Amino acid sequence: MNDEEESPDSTSEEEDFGQARPHDPDFKGPVVNRNCTDILCCIIFLLFIIGYILLGLVAWVHGDPRRVAYPTDSQGHFCGQKGTPNENKTVLFYFNLLSCASPSVMVNLQCPTTQICVSKCPDKFITYLEMQFLYKKDKSYWEDYRQFCKTNAKPVKSIPQLLLDDDCPTAVFPSKPFLQRCFPDFSTKNGNLTIRSRMLFEDGYGRTRSAIELREAVHRINKIFEARTLGMKVFEDYATTWYWILIGLSIAMVVSWMFLVLMRFIAGLIFWIFMFGVLGIIGYGIWYCFQQYSILQEHPNSTLSIYDIGIQTNISLYFQLQQTWFTLMIILSIIEASVILLLIFLRNRIRIAIFLLKEGSKAIGHIPSTLIYPFLTFILLSICISYWVVTAIFLATSGVPIYKVIAPDGQCIHENKTCDPEIFNTSEIAKACPGALCNFAFYGGKTLYHQYIPAFHVYNLFVFLWLINFVIALGQCTLAGAFAAYYWAAKKPDDIPPHPLLTSFGRATRYHTGSLAFGSLILASIQMLKMVLQYVDKRLKNAQNKFSKLLQCCLKCCFWCLEKVVKFLNRNAYIMIAIYGRNFCRSARDAFNLLMRNILKVAVTDEVTYFVLFLGKILISGSMGILAFLFFTRKMPMIEVGPTSLNYYWVPLLTVTLGSYLIAHGFFSVYAMCVETIFLCFLDDLERNDGSTTRPYYVSPSLLKIFQDNYSRTKKR
Repeated sequence: MNDEEESPDSTSEEEDFGQARPHDPDFKGPVVNRNCTDILCCIIFLLFIIGYILLGLVAWVHGDPRRVAYPTDSQGHFCGQKGTPNENKTVLFYFNLLSCASPSVMVNLQCPTTQICVSKCPDKFITYLEMQFLYKKDKSYWEDYRQFCKTNAKPVKSIPQLLLDDDCPTAVFPSKPFLQRCFPDFSTKNGNLTIRSRMLFEDGYGRTRSAIELREAVHRINKIFEARTLGMKVFEDYATTWYWILIGLSIAMVVSWMFLVLMRFIAGLIFWIFMFGVLGIIGYGIWYCFQQYSILQEHPNSTLSIYDIGIQTNISLYFQLQQTWFTLMIILSIIEASVILLLIFLRNRIRIAIFLLKEGSKAIGHIPSTLIYPFLTFILLSICISYWVVTAIFLATSGVPIYKVIAPDGQCIHENKTCDPEIFNTSEIAKACPGALCNFAFYGGKTLYHQYIPAFHVYNLFVFLWLINFVIALGQCTLAGAFAAYYWAAKKPDDIPPHPLLTSFGRATRYHTGSLAFGSLILASIQMLKMVLQYVDKRLKNAQNKFSKLLQCCLKCCFWCLEKVVKFLNRNAYIMIAIYGRNFCRSARDAFNLLMRNILKVAVTDEVTYFVLFLGKILISGSMGILAFLFFTRKMPMIEVGPTSLNYYWVPLLTVTLGSYLIAHGFFSVYAMCVETIFLCFLDDLERNDGSTTRPYYVSPSLLKIFQDNYSRTKKR
C-alpha cells in the first residue's frame, strides 16, 4: 500500500485533525500576498517596549552604580570614592562586630553597630580602657586608636559616656580587609594578627568573650556578604581572563562555522566525527576522574569528606575530595554507556537524520546567507541582555539613603523605623531606647517611583524574557520562510526567489510581529511562572512539610514539560506563519493537525535529528572545555602565556564551555530549523501531491524513498 492510499484509520484521523490540504497548482511556496496578523498583540508588545525604554531612562536618572562598587558607612557615605573626604579610607570598620551575631542581622540585612570608613584595619587587641591607661604614658596609643573613631572623638571619656556618644569602639580586634571590610583574622599563621579559637579577651564592656563568639558574629555578617564576595571574586577572574575567554569563544565560533560548511559536502562523515569525538571526550573525562581519584586515594591527607567541609562557596574545595572524582567518574560512565546504547538502537533513524541533514545542507548551500543570520541573533540577544542587566543595576541603586533605628540588644520598640541621623540623639526614640543607633540601611525613598521599585524589577525581568523569546521567534520564522522558499522551488536553484532570507525577514517583521509577540508572550509567561515557583521554593526551603515539597517538585516537572511542549508547538507554528501568513492560533492549529495526521511519519524522525546535532554541540563545547581546563590550570607546558593566578579556575572554564555550547547551538539551530521546515513541508507535500506528472512531489527522490521504506517498516510494527 502506498502512503497516499487512504484506510479507515487514516479517514478517522482526518476527521479528528482536519482535512488534508487540496492540490493547488498555483501554490509556489510562501504566500506573497498576506495581511498583518495579531494586531492587538503587536500594539501591546510595542507599548511594553516603550514602557521598557522609559523605565530604563528613569532608572538611569535615579540610579547610581557606585553604590554597588563601594561600601557605605553609617552616614551613607562611600568608602574610597575619589573626590570625597573618604578617598583614602577604602575599608569599612565595624565598632562592635559581636553585635552582628544578633538575629536582627538576618531580618534587617544590616549589622546593628556603627560603621565608619578607615584607611586600614586594626592589627592588635586593645580596649578603650587599656588605651586610656597607656595614653597617660605614651600619646601614640591614642593616635593609633583614634583612626577607628569618629572625627570628633576624645580619649578621656568614660565608658557610659562613650556608649552614649558612640564616638569610638570599646575594643578593636586584629583584622584584615575582606571585600573592603575589616573582619577578624582567624588564620593560623599571620604574625601577630592570629586569633586562636580558644583565645579569651575583654570586649571593652567589662565582659570576657571568646574567639568562638567572634566567629559567630563574622558568620552572621558573612551571610549578608557571601554572595557579593563570590561575585567580586568571579568578577576579578573575569577581569583577568576575559581576553582568553574571548579567544576560546572565537575558536568555538570558527569551529562551528567549519562544521556547518563541511556538512554541506560530507554530512555522513561529520556524523561519525561527532559520534567518535563525543565518545572520546567522555572517555577522556572518565580516565581523568579515575586518575585524580587514584592520586587522592594514595595521598596520606585525603581523608576529608563532604561532611568535613560542608557547604562552601569555593567550589575548588570539592575537587580535593575522593567522593567528587568518584561520583563524576560514575556519572560520565553512565553517560558513555547511554550514548552507545542510543547509537545502537537508533541506527536506522540516524540514517534518516543523516539524509535530512544532507537535504538541509543543499538548502543552506543554495541560501548561504542563512549562515550569517546567527550573528544577527547574537547581536540582538546581547543588546537585550545588556539592557536588562544595566536597568536592573540602576533600579537596585535608585533612591536616597534611608536610615533605620537599630538596637544592639534588639529590645527597642522603635527598631527598624525610619530616622534622621542629624537629630536622632535629641529625638524621643533616643530617650526611649538608650543605646539605639540611627544607621544607614539602604537606598530608597517615599516617592511613587521608589515605592514601586520591586514591581519595576519584575517588569524588567518579564519584558526581558519576552524580548529574548521574540528575538528567537523572529529568527525561527525568518529561517523557516527562507528554507520553505527553497523546498517549494520546482527547479532548484533556478526557481528559488531572489534574496529569500531578506524577503522572509521583511515579511516576518512587517506582517507578523504580533503573531511572533503572541507566541513569545506565552513562553515568557510560563518561564516567569517557573521563576516565581523557584522563588517560593527558595523561601520555603526550610519547611518540613513533605507534602509541600512533593507538590513543589510536581509543579516544577509540570512547568518544565509545559515549556518544552510550548516551544515545540511555537516552532512549528512559526513555520506555518512563514509559509501561509496566518495568525498564530490558526498556524499552531494547522501545524498540530498536520503532524497528528502523519503521526507515524513523525515517529520515524522523532528527535533523532536533534540528537545528531546535539552530539555536535557536545563535541565542540567538550573539546573547548578540555582545552580551557588544561590552559587555565596550567597543565599545558608548551604554552607559557596565560593567567598566573585565579580565585576559581572553574569561572573561565565554565564560561568557555557553556559559551561554546551556546555558540554551537546558535549555528546548529540553523540546521535544526532547516530540517524541521523541510520535514513539515514534506508532510504538506505528500498531502497536496501524489507524485504523478501533473502533481509531482517537490521532495528529492532519495529522501522520499528512505521515508517510505522506514514508514512501511514502522507501520508493520
